[in-house]
This record gives sequence, C-alpha cells and structure tokens, in this order.
Amino acid sequence: MSFLVSEVQVRIKDSPLLKLRELIEWNQVVKEMGSLGRSAYGPTGYDPLKLLKALILQAWHSLSDVGLEEALRVRLDFMLFTGFDQEVPDATTLCRFRNLLTARHLWEKILRSINISLEDKGLKVTASHGAILDATIIESAARPRKTLEAVVEDRKEEEDREIINVTVLPEAQQSVDPDARWLKKGKKSYFGYKGFAVVDGKEGYIDHIRVKPANASEVRSMEEVIKGMPKIKRLYGDKGYASQANRQHLRGQKIKNGLMYKASRGYELSDHPKKFNRLVSQVRYRIEQCFGTLKRRFRFMRASYLTEIKVEAQMTVKAISFNLLKAYRQAYCA
Repeated sequence: MSFLVSEVQVRIKDSPLLKLRELIEWNQVVKEMGSLGRSAYGPTGYDPLKLLKALILQAWHSLSDVGLEEALRVRLDFMLFTGFDQEVPDATTLCRFRNLLTARHLWEKILRSINISLEDKGLKVTASHGAILDATIIESAARPRKTLEAVVEDRKEEEDREIINVTVLPEAQQSVDPDARWLKKGKKSYFGYKGFAVVDGKEGYIDHIRVKPANASEVRSMEEVIKGMPKIKRLYGDKGYASQANRQHLRGQKIKNGLMYKASRGYELSDHPKKFNRLVSQVRYRIEQCFGTLKRRFRFMRASYLTEIKVEAQMTVKAISFNLLKAYRQAYCA
C-alpha cells in the first residue's frame, strides 16, 4: 500500500465511497464483463475494474470524460474508490472503455450483478416479490433546428392519438441524433427518448432499464420492456399500460396483474376497479421517487450521448449510481 493511499484512508474514512467498496462483490461484477480483450484496457493496461468504478463515479457526479480524468487526479475519494493512486487513464481511454461496454450490452449484466450483491447483504429484495413499471422522458443531447416529423401526444389511444403536422427538413439539416423522436406531453413538446424502469416493489431499487424513442407507445412497449427479466411475482403499472393484451401477456407469463384499470369512452369504472387502482397507487409512488432522484440528484433530465443504445447505457449506469446511493443510506444512515 502506498503512502498516498494510506493517508487518503485516514482523511476520508467516513466517505460514502469508502463504505461502498465493502458493500459490493466487485470481483463478481468483473466476471460478468467477461474477456474484453487487451485493447479495452488502453495502451497502459489499466485494470478494467478500476475503469468501471471510474465510469460509475462519472455517472454519479455527471462529469464529462475530461472532467472525470481531472477528478481522478485531484480528488482523494475518487483515488481511493477506484484504486488509481498513481497513473490515471486519459479521457480517450475512459471513453473507449465505456463505448466497449455499451457495444457489448454489458451494462445490464453489471447492474444485475451489483443488485445480487445488495440482495446478499440483505439490503434489497429480489424483483420476484413484485415490481413496478413506468417511463420518463429523457431529452436528447442534440438540439434539433425544428420539429422534423409528426408529433405524437403522449398516452393517447392508438387510434386516437393527436398528430401535429410539420415540415420535414432535408436530410442534411436533420438532427444528429438519428434515434430521437418528438413527443407532445401536455402543452410542451420534447425531442428525445422514453426511459423505462422497473423497480422492486418494497425498497424501490432499480432492477431493469430500457430506452426507446420518445414517441413509443407505453401500452405497446410493456411486453418488450420486461422481456428477459428474472421471474416477477406481480407487475404494477399505471393506466398507461392498461390493455387486455397486456393482462393476457402477464397471465401467460404467470405474473399477477397489477396494472391499473382505465375507463373506456362512455363507460365509467365500477367500484371494484376504482378500489384496485387506489391500492396500486399506494405502491407506485416508489418509481416516481426513483425518477425524481435520477433527474434531480443525478442530473438525468437530458442525455449526454447520441443514439438509443448509448442513452440506454447512460440510464443504466445512472441506475447503478442510484442503487448504490440507496444502499449506502440504508446501510449506514438508517
């Protein structure tokens, strides 16, 4: 152990990052990444675990690649958490490592491995106890010159969605973000994505992330969003997911229905569906808290990268940061 590391441990012994080193089985997380190839570590051969921890800190503190490189050089808690107490990777190495994890779709595996560590520590229940699904708007990192397509109004019936006709610009003038789309919500239009999250119904930890273009229909996205998740006992969702097809899909997967009911045109809900909706509402607040923390604490109202795959990767590593913060508070601040 170097003198610098020893001194850092004394100075920041109560730092949340120091506590988080002990909560996670980091070696197991590295196994989930598999063999990345020599090029993934950069020209100096950095430890992939150290690089991964650096990217988690980047998401936690909403830093650019250059800002992360600088923080790794001067912040004692960053040095101790990552292990970069001597030579520090440059911004290009950090960017390439993040892009490699994204291209290989490894962020979801990393999130799941970290969640398993939290479950083993008794801080998190498994998603099988019940899960809550919802989506939030993430604005694109690109600034479009003008609305480029018909704008869909959020949560309208498929056959009754409001369409705002606009002029399509020539290809050379369109947004540099090819996957982002427009969505009208209330009186405001957004250009970007919908970020879907599934959180556990007890503590509110994030179990699963999926990102789609902003104009994606929530009611039609449910089946795809929850595909591949570990077995769920019950799935809760608001009226945006209410459909007979979704309830049938849940029955087919042996998942108990927790989707709220929505009145159809000309027909009000009876007492039983209204009571059911109230019970679901008592659970759903956890995912609203989740989105609020992601946007305010972790500054995720707007994406930092372009394309659906990179925005999904960013939301997933933000979810990892969210879960680690929640675990720290639960373990040491309760």
